[in-house]
Amino acid sequence: MPDRTARAALGLAAVLLSTLTACGLDAPDPVSGLKDDIRHVPRKTAPATRPHLVKQCSAEDVRVGHSSTTGSRGHRRTRTWYTTEHRRTCHDVRQGTESYTKEIRPERWCVRLDDVNGDRGQDDVWFRVDHGDYTEALIARYHTRLRLDSATRTVYC
Repeated sequence: MPDRTARAALGLAAVLLSTLTACGLDAPDPVSGLKDDIRHVPRKTAPATRPHLVKQCSAEDVRVGHSSTTGSRGHRRTRTWYTTEHRRTCHDVRQGTESYTKEIRPERWCVRLDDVNGDRGQDDVWFRVDHGDYTEALIARYHTRLRLDSATRTVYC
């Protein structure tokens, strides 16, 4: 038994460690550089249809037998009685189609920087940023030093 407990504890510790490590990697390090260019890629959507599912339920009454035994050895007696139980089963059934707006491409904001983190050799590097950093870059003049807190490096925008 202690072996199972130890294995379970090790498994739980491994899951917790991987979860905490993954959560810690979500926040990118801030990036600084000179503003070179900005680009906004709008959200692209298209109308689409999908099956419309409706929950359909059916009820039935089932006769269930019960028994109880009293006594011991030669004086044993079994009493049987029946009750009616109400059972309900539900499942999804397709009923026509429904229209919705399908997102083909999410909205993106990008900033291109020169001299990334003070390295003069790193020019024309694109970073995907959130709307706040994009607005800050939009207002800034060309080749003004920017600090992007939500920057994720990307090959293109």
